[in-house]
Amino acid sequence: MATLVPLSAIDPVLVEELLDAAFGEGRHARTAYRIREGMGWLEALSFAALDDDDYLVGTIQCWPVALTDPQGRPHPMIMVGPVAVMPGRQGEGYGKALMAASLAAIDSGFDDGAAPLPQVMIGDPDYYDRWDFTAEHTGGWHCPGPYEKHRLLARTGNPAILPPEGMLGPWTPVLAN
Repeated sequence: MATLVPLSAIDPVLVEELLDAAFGEGRHARTAYRIREGMGWLEALSFAALDDDDYLVGTIQCWPVALTDPQGRPHPMIMVGPVAVMPGRQGEGYGKALMAASLAAIDSGFDDGAAPLPQVMIGDPDYYDRWDFTAEHTGGWHCPGPYEKHRLLARTGNPAILPPEGMLGPWTPVLAN
């Protein structure tokens, strides 16, 4: 049985080792890293999975990103991923448990009753459609690097708020003086 804990409770060196094992040492060149460049992961939405012996077997991180429309307006979103499970432990339900925990935190995260921000990820549409991620609304979106269009997925309770076009990148909110 997996134990889920906040990712912040895990030694960052162990997290990096798991990500290297799951995605390879060249993972930093991936487009997803360019999208969230310079951002820190969102602690309240990011988790780790420990096995029965308290070994780290999986992680999920969420990031503040934005889709900047052609008029230059940023539309804030949450980038889900990477979802990483240690090779040899994949298929045991850790990834599903991590996704469920993270999306539950996203869906319930607003005390004022506001709808959660749309979520975006680059992933396998056949796997992530069980959580309502789809490429249906992302056809006019772009990323700062190579990606397969059918793997750029979004999830939102109200697709009408998603801009039809834009470039994904880090979200740096403009603060009023």
